[in-house]
Amino acid sequence: MKTIKGPGIFLAQFMGDKPPFNSLKSICQWAKGLGFIGVQIPTWDSRCIDLQKVAESKTFADEYRGTIEEAGMQITELSTHLQGQLVASHPAYDALFDGFAPKAVHNNPKARYEWAVQQLKWAAQASKNLGLNAHATFSGALLWPTVYPWPQRPAGLVETGFKELASRWLPILNHFDEHGVDLCYEIHPGEDLHDGISYEMFLEHTNNHSRACLLYDPSHFVLQCLDYLEYIDIYHERIRMFHVKDAEFNPTGRQGVYGGYQSWINRAGRFRSLGDGQVDFKSVFSKLTQYDYAGWAVMEWECCIKHPEDGAAEGAPFIKDHIIRVTEKAFDDFAGTGSDEKFNRSVLGL
Repeated sequence: MKTIKGPGIFLAQFMGDKPPFNSLKSICQWAKGLGFIGVQIPTWDSRCIDLQKVAESKTFADEYRGTIEEAGMQITELSTHLQGQLVASHPAYDALFDGFAPKAVHNNPKARYEWAVQQLKWAAQASKNLGLNAHATFSGALLWPTVYPWPQRPAGLVETGFKELASRWLPILNHFDEHGVDLCYEIHPGEDLHDGISYEMFLEHTNNHSRACLLYDPSHFVLQCLDYLEYIDIYHERIRMFHVKDAEFNPTGRQGVYGGYQSWINRAGRFRSLGDGQVDFKSVFSKLTQYDYAGWAVMEWECCIKHPEDGAAEGAPFIKDHIIRVTEKAFDDFAGTGSDEKFNRSVLGL
């Protein structure tokens, strides 16, 4: 077994216009002061990274990593959640998703897609240059408007959708493979890969691609009423990343999973700061450790109630307290009597 690395923090929700949140160096120093030792980098935020430069220049990548290490931190992984979303998006969301891309490709889905693919390819190269072996993204969604269909889905629609999704991602997965990096999809409502079954369908259409791996985030499964512990039992061999995020689901006679178009604070299902929700993190960390998860435990803050700075301050010790330092010996070693083949055969009466 291996001891999980951490605590890490995903910077996406913390970047801002005021110090210490407006530059990579200062936000790393802030995170270090709270007890974090790793940062996960949102590659769409120019305050955090110049993705193209890190991808195209090993020298620049070394200097970039050095800035983070000077602050006493490590890079856990890079993230292309927003760019990955644009690899596959239904036309119904074009106007909204244009905001994830540069203005030069707005109102041009083809150009936006090509931009997103290039971003993913740079992310693979950048990850290699930084010495990383896992990368976070979203799958995007072609089928999501039909997830609860009315009128009924035409026969073959799901098959067609997953074939197209796979055809878009296969070249990207191959590119990540060439650079020795696992591409980890965050399984998430709104994505075509939103639960175990949809992930399995994607694997089938990508010929079980070895780089099509998982970012495990139990909060999204709480909101779907999915067994997030059994999920680890089933998919642990593919889990390469871990977002430590809490959530709660409190259905009423008025609303359930779908939330009734309410704001986050008024939904039955909502994200919470670590320790304020319903995720059984002791069991989550135990299972991941049992299955030899070798990656980072990275806090993602998305609470609709608590201030983010308080969530971060509480998050570092929360993760640290849940990381299990693995044992190097069996508890009953003291009672061992030693053995060899001859002795073992005699014990068996052979």
